[in-house]
Amino acid sequence: MEHQNDEEAARRRARAWREAPRRLWDTSADGTVGTRLHELAGWAAASPYSEDPLDTYGDGLVEELERRVARELGFPAAVFFPTGTMAQQVVLRCWAGRTGSPVVALHPLAHPEVHEGGALGAVSGLRTVHPTDESRLPTADEVRGHPERFGTLMLELPLRDAGFVLPDWDELVDVVDAARERDAVVHFDGARLWETGTHFGRAPREVAQLADSVYVSFYKSLGGMSGAAVAGPEDLVEEARVWRHRYGGQLFQQYPAALSALRGLDTELPRLPSYVAHARVVAQALREGFAEAGAGWFRVHPEVPHTHQFQVWLPYAPETLTAASLALAEETGTVLFRRWFPGPAGGTPGVAATEVTVTGPGLEWSAEEVKEAVRGFLARVA
Repeated sequence: MEHQNDEEAARRRARAWREAPRRLWDTSADGTVGTRLHELAGWAAASPYSEDPLDTYGDGLVEELERRVARELGFPAAVFFPTGTMAQQVVLRCWAGRTGSPVVALHPLAHPEVHEGGALGAVSGLRTVHPTDESRLPTADEVRGHPERFGTLMLELPLRDAGFVLPDWDELVDVVDAARERDAVVHFDGARLWETGTHFGRAPREVAQLADSVYVSFYKSLGGMSGAAVAGPEDLVEEARVWRHRYGGQLFQQYPAALSALRGLDTELPRLPSYVAHARVVAQALREGFAEAGAGWFRVHPEVPHTHQFQVWLPYAPETLTAASLALAEETGTVLFRRWFPGPAGGTPGVAATEVTVTGPGLEWSAEEVKEAVRGFLARVA
């Protein structure tokens, strides 16, 4: 019964988010099967790929996507994976074989540590160490001073669970140099690398070129159905193809996912800088809206977003805040926030957090409209 109630609550939220006419962002999970397939088919019919043959076991359209990713990121080659978890398992395993070290240095809030069930150790025989436990990526001094040898330094750009935070450009260059001084290779978990260019003042290609290999996602920022890619040297990519098969990732056909990824590269990638710029407008309006409404303690983190995503913290139970978010959507047709969760580990007790994203629909919101939505949300919290 409890599971059934959870499913009903999830369907209710999804319907409210989907049907609300005013939203700050859309996600790949919004919409219905019919509408999503119709949109993708319409784009495909007008695209250069409409007459391409269907792919089988990674050829055809999947190969075209791999070539496109390699060009975008400035690497000799790239390989498609059905999931990012598999992609990083494979590339980190390949680097371990080359460096002779199964040790991967990463942040304790990095995706493999928090969201993958310990797969790096359980499946791939790798071991992780943490140069820092601060809510930011490690500094060059922390990388140089770590007492244990590691073969690969993995940097998640941005570090999502710390608030989608990034170092500045010089700090990133110094960290990469520090790893190479220790004869380690550098891998970027770039699931959201596409939108880091505004913060760094550089194109994604220049960011990616700091690393020896990069993983990117197609659904997190580009609006694709699923899928990921690893870009790097040709010999690494060819070995990764072998391991992709061994890990069960050599799917018979993947053209819908590949098509949606190509669409994202064509349509969403050029718009990401405008999303980042407007996220800063929204974050400022949220801070002003909470203060003007007498909300008491709150936090928008980072105060100036590094990408088009950031966190908001409030001192209430997450269930209370999720219910208020849902009520605002159902009663006014406005989606300001979505689900709320317990605050970050080690943070202030009794605080809940949510993630805010700004995409195409959010560009239409003025600062005053954000403040109006804050007032409506807080009224429903009360």
